[in-house]
Amino acid sequence: MHQRKISLWVSLLVLLGLLAGCAAPVGTGAVATEPAAEEAVPAGPFEPMSMVAENCDYGGLFQAIEAVDELTVKFTLCQPDPAFPAKVAFSSFAINDADYLTANGGGGELIEKPNGTGPYKLVEWLRGDQIIFERNENYWGEKAIPQTLVFRWSAESAQRLVELQAGTVDGIDNPGPDDFATIEGDATLQLALRKGTNIFYLGMNNSFPPFDNERVRQAFGMAIDRQRLVDNFYPPGSSVASQFMPPSIFGYSDGQEWYAYDPAQARQILEEEGVLPGFKTTITYRDVVRGYLPNPGIVAQDIQAQLAEIGVEAEIVVMESGAFLDAADRGELDGIHMLGWGADYPDATNFLDFHFGPGASAQFGEGFQDIWDALNEGATKSDPAERQPWYDQANELIKQHVPMIPIAHGGNGAAFKADVQGAYASDIGAEQFRLMTPGDRDTFVWLQNGEPAGLYCADETDGEALRACEQIMESLLAYEPGSGNVVAGLASSWSANPELTEWVFTLREGVTFHNGATLDANDVVLSYGVQWDASHPLHVGRDGSFSYFPGLFGGFLNAPAE
Repeated sequence: MHQRKISLWVSLLVLLGLLAGCAAPVGTGAVATEPAAEEAVPAGPFEPMSMVAENCDYGGLFQAIEAVDELTVKFTLCQPDPAFPAKVAFSSFAINDADYLTANGGGGELIEKPNGTGPYKLVEWLRGDQIIFERNENYWGEKAIPQTLVFRWSAESAQRLVELQAGTVDGIDNPGPDDFATIEGDATLQLALRKGTNIFYLGMNNSFPPFDNERVRQAFGMAIDRQRLVDNFYPPGSSVASQFMPPSIFGYSDGQEWYAYDPAQARQILEEEGVLPGFKTTITYRDVVRGYLPNPGIVAQDIQAQLAEIGVEAEIVVMESGAFLDAADRGELDGIHMLGWGADYPDATNFLDFHFGPGASAQFGEGFQDIWDALNEGATKSDPAERQPWYDQANELIKQHVPMIPIAHGGNGAAFKADVQGAYASDIGAEQFRLMTPGDRDTFVWLQNGEPAGLYCADETDGEALRACEQIMESLLAYEPGSGNVVAGLASSWSANPELTEWVFTLREGVTFHNGATLDANDVVLSYGVQWDASHPLHVGRDGSFSYFPGLFGGFLNAPAE
């Protein structure tokens, strides 16, 4: 992304100035000389905080975040955003206690010892083994049913099923494709399906030759037999992807088709562009099972064989999950990489803006201005009928430029012991285990695919981390279990002006963090502000990418020069 560095005005404002809605601190045009972290939690009576951009030229969505009073927060945007409530409900934008955030340097203890407002508290994280949570008895909402929640992990779907059958766990994520029938035929188990709101794709970074040639990328788009992959390696309910968008998510383009499978044409184009004969590349992936990719190793081998059929020699490279995701975000993966995405909320901005918008990571290399323009128009229209044509245009441009090859929308789900009441599989991977009643009622043990890389989920993108964070942390709004609709969270109500550029959230009164601190509007301002401002001293996490913020909100303030 290309963004011009500008100033961030950070100050503690009096209530009168905030109510005036000004774009800069009242009575001054100066930039604050002390870091926001030192002023985050003032002593004595509540003094509202704000973080304000000088203007919108930096390229992001936010112009200001203001604590109007102790329980009111106002966001001023540079352009309309009808999907804003769905975005702020996401777990990457969970609210931290400002004191705890400041004391732990942005990252630090937050990565392994999060302090949230959620229905569970973290008791202990035994690296490589399990995470133990206990019920938050001071939770503001309906308290969790199980007293104790345990997260474990295993990369092998067969091992997960064996443990479920043995009764050592209460639920497992992503049963293997061959296990669906076994689970359905076992009276001691129950299967919960998801809608396939995901995409598995092959990414190509246009910073590396010959993938800097659009015609070469189009040739690879014709070289993969996507139907063969789905037929051979995916469970029931899966489908071949015609585009990046899943059919069940708003923004999907009816009738759009991907390039037809044509290996002869692909080989001819690669020969004409001087890539063949003799081209060698890599297929890089992480060996973890996901709903969009149930058999990563076998799929990689099949893609390797398909490329060999057109004369391309591909070496398979397996990376550790966290390192792989970090390298993809930084644009360091040459060749072809295997990745996917599951819905965080049901809107095109979650799929298209995050991956192909101006604030997207460097995963695919240099972005495309025509895609940016279409996405910008689609994101600012309030009427879905006015938005859809822009997403149709964006989907067609993605097909033209081929930053990735869409392969499959994976049918997937979760399995539980039959005696678990209230069991369900969230379409967005955000199961709330507090609502499930295990057979013994005291402890619920969940076995997922992998261990979280960290629990400061402002700086995580993997579903294994996000699901764990969602048991501890909460955002301004939330997703209703089952439907995924946006509902009240830490904010009891919210409203917007007719232009959808000003959003006001009223916080619940009396909500406390796990350490006993009381939630207030300054917690919201600082939680967002440390992500927004790339130069902020608390803009620190496990990796420092904070990928969701620029992906969904257009870009960082004070982004470092590329």
